[in-house]
Amino acid sequence: MQSIQSAPAGRTASVRTAFLTLVAAAALAAGLAGGAAAEVPGGGVVNVNTATAEELVLLPGIGESKARAILDYRKERGAFKSVDQLREVKGIGDAALERIRSQVVVEGKTTLQ
Repeated sequence: MQSIQSAPAGRTASVRTAFLTLVAAAALAAGLAGGAAAEVPGGGVVNVNTATAEELVLLPGIGESKARAILDYRKERGAFKSVDQLREVKGIGDAALERIRSQVVVEGKTTLQ
């Protein structure tokens, strides 16, 4: 009969850290795949239905002109019903939307600072 040896303490900690990292990454991926806007850790989110131009420019790749286009779209057509609807705003295509998707919501408070 063979005896079972335990792993060195340092290796156990490394395996535990790797496992927790993998679990966290899987949870984040699952949330994003479901279309949910996951709040960026330590970052926050911007509600595109209530945000000011100053709040919108906090989003990566959104400058003054895109912020103004979002506000103009909202004024002309009303509240965004989904994050995907941002594709209809001039200057926001698929790449820009994917860059900001995790930081944009259509309900709730703006928490990005």
